[in-house]
Amino acid sequence: MTENELKNLLAAVTPPDEAARAAAHAHWAALAKPLGGLGRLEAMVEDAAALTGDPVPDVSRRAVLVLCADNGVVAQGVSQTDASVTRAVLENLTAHRTSVCRMAAAAHCDVVPVDMGIAGAPVPGAADCRIAAGTADFTTGPAMTRAQAVQAIAAGIALVRAQKQNGAQLLATGEMGIGNTTTSSAVASVLLGRPVTEMTGRGAGLSDAGLQRKIDAIERGIARNHPADPLGVLAALGGFDIAGLCGVFLGGALERLPIVMDGFISGVAALCAVRLCPAAEKAVFASHASSEPAAHIVLDALCKKPLITAELHLGEGTGAVASLPLWDMALAVYNGCYSFAEGGITPYTPQC
Repeated sequence: MTENELKNLLAAVTPPDEAARAAAHAHWAALAKPLGGLGRLEAMVEDAAALTGDPVPDVSRRAVLVLCADNGVVAQGVSQTDASVTRAVLENLTAHRTSVCRMAAAAHCDVVPVDMGIAGAPVPGAADCRIAAGTADFTTGPAMTRAQAVQAIAAGIALVRAQKQNGAQLLATGEMGIGNTTTSSAVASVLLGRPVTEMTGRGAGLSDAGLQRKIDAIERGIARNHPADPLGVLAALGGFDIAGLCGVFLGGALERLPIVMDGFISGVAALCAVRLCPAAEKAVFASHASSEPAAHIVLDALCKKPLITAELHLGEGTGAVASLPLWDMALAVYNGCYSFAEGGITPYTPQC
């Protein structure tokens, strides 16, 4: 796929179906409970109805896509561990032994490990979307070419289409890649015009000295590359996992499939998607407020409110998967609660 082909494809993204949203809102209002009593859960179902065009959304078949990639910037000492950990976690993802695998089993959610570009040979059992064996060190030049960024985005879109063909009705997003809080902070700092120090946290637990190395590497990467447009920012400073997740959000908009953000990293990917295609916002659903310092800034930029505040920062899609039971409970009320009419109760009316 070329840049122009991507642009033409994204032009096909349609606005939300406001008639379906209104129907869902009216259905909530008819149920025998205080108006808006389930708060964001009600808005979430209405947003899903507007996205899918179905006033009775169904998300019983779902999967979490865990996109894995290595990042050349780890050479700058921005993480506690080296790239070998990316491979180790991907291997355990394919064996269904990681944190998100156990949580997904409890939430009746499939786990799809995806190799977007890790060092070394492919990992058996992982979906092969490899762009290259990791990105370049962005302190010495672009992390990837624009063509590679487009290729990764296209791979994310293709993942969504394949999952929909397999019957998925909702997708959660996850990632794994040593150094990817560094790439995310770099991309977010440029896209939002915020200081690097404000957008950069300790990731998996950096010391003060490690945090300063991370900030310094990001500042040098931005100065070295001078990225401008959203695709250029993603290519210069991002990772294959972020670019692939950007494609997942765009694919959700194209296929009218809800895509649940995890934390800071997938939030940055969603931000890239919305900057490339503002109409893609309709497919983005927030799950939780990560403890990563800039997570709330990204959520605010996307105008999204999280369902969960639990100081999660594990990654792998754990926060997104943790929110899925809330979808189930919201839809259990939406589909099964008795109405005011059925209960012989005078309906509530808005007072303000």
